[in-house]
Amino acid sequence: MNVNLSPAAVRLDYSRHALRQAAALIFDVDGTLAETEEVHRQAFNEAFVKAGLDWCWGRTVYKELLQVAGGKERIRAFDSMRPGPPLLSDDEVAELHRIKTDRYVELIALGGCPLRPGVAGLLATAHGRGQRLAIATTTSRANIDALLSIAVGREWPDMFEAIVAGDEVNSKKPAPDVYLEVLRRLDLPAAECLAFEDSCNGLQSAAQAGIAVIVTRSIYFRDDDFSDAIVALDELTELGE
Repeated sequence: MNVNLSPAAVRLDYSRHALRQAAALIFDVDGTLAETEEVHRQAFNEAFVKAGLDWCWGRTVYKELLQVAGGKERIRAFDSMRPGPPLLSDDEVAELHRIKTDRYVELIALGGCPLRPGVAGLLATAHGRGQRLAIATTTSRANIDALLSIAVGREWPDMFEAIVAGDEVNSKKPAPDVYLEVLRRLDLPAAECLAFEDSCNGLQSAAQAGIAVIVTRSIYFRDDDFSDAIVALDELTELGE
């Protein structure tokens, strides 16, 4: 490592070294593999209309709600923010989220949502190096499949040795549960893995599991505190992989 480099360049240099040395790369999905949050927001708003609710999540409200991990949890959080008693029962929240998920899948299928710059190249290079790939996400299996079937192809599950979604563990990010489960399935220590995230919640989740993190800033989380990451990049193309 060149000691004459600036602190930012040293972080980037070290991140490239960590990337090359990792036995496994673990990826978040929403915001990390693809900028999906605006599609999610549209799907939520269309689900509200279909359910006869007068709710509408603008970008400011949605950014606040993204601090809550999980779609059903965001619906409950918004319902609790409103004046008066909660409007929806747990069953109604689940049904509303099902409608939203169905619409998200339709929107992705209609227009797609491409992988973020640098992601495809990174996956291909990692595969060529013999590195193992995994997914640790708060989103559902249906949402992962909808996105990657279009962006990568129907064979996408063959690329990843472990895929853990939010509903498959007890607690969602920022809890470390999804990462701990990925480590269990890979049968690897945290020190041999490297995570890719786009939010503070994701960074905390991986860090609590003992996994080093490279952050790729996304639309809704650009201002988060990423000081605990190895490096925070605008795009993964900066890694030069």
